[in-house]
Amino acid sequence: MNSDSDLQIAGDILEVPHLLQPAREHPATVAEFVGLARTIAADRSQWEHLVQYDATSRWYHRLRTGPGYEVWLLSWVPGQGSGLHDHGRSSGVLTLLEGELTEHTERGTRALAAGAQRVFAPGYVHEVVNDSLEPAVSLHVYYPGLTEMPMHAARCAATAADGVAEDVVTA
Repeated sequence: MNSDSDLQIAGDILEVPHLLQPAREHPATVAEFVGLARTIAADRSQWEHLVQYDATSRWYHRLRTGPGYEVWLLSWVPGQGSGLHDHGRSSGVLTLLEGELTEHTERGTRALAAGAQRVFAPGYVHEVVNDSLEPAVSLHVYYPGLTEMPMHAARCAATAADGVAEDVVTA
């Protein structure tokens, strides 16, 4: 017996058809959408030549679509932000490709550096801003595809308990 495990496999495991999972053409789980975003991020040839910067508004480009999902490429020059919003019934994966962004939610603020990923559920309210002095590029995967982006009014209030600024969502 093996001291690490009592299980031993005899023969070629690849010959056991029910243990093999066919490769999916398109992602279907959160982990697969995260993997898709990482794969695109790692292959700069898929997106780098498309990036443009617009001083008047955030630039965006739909990079890819699949059954029920969309992949978007966005650029952010210093000072640009999304405004406080949610993504309706869509879940998403935000992956920062270059630069730095800041995410504000009612729970606080989070700095995002290149390589950072955020997964969010439908109805998740946040604001993303480029507070740095350099442009940023991000990749967004939405499932199902983005059909609405409701905006929310917000005000920033300091909490008396710890002095940390939080975004407070107001109707």
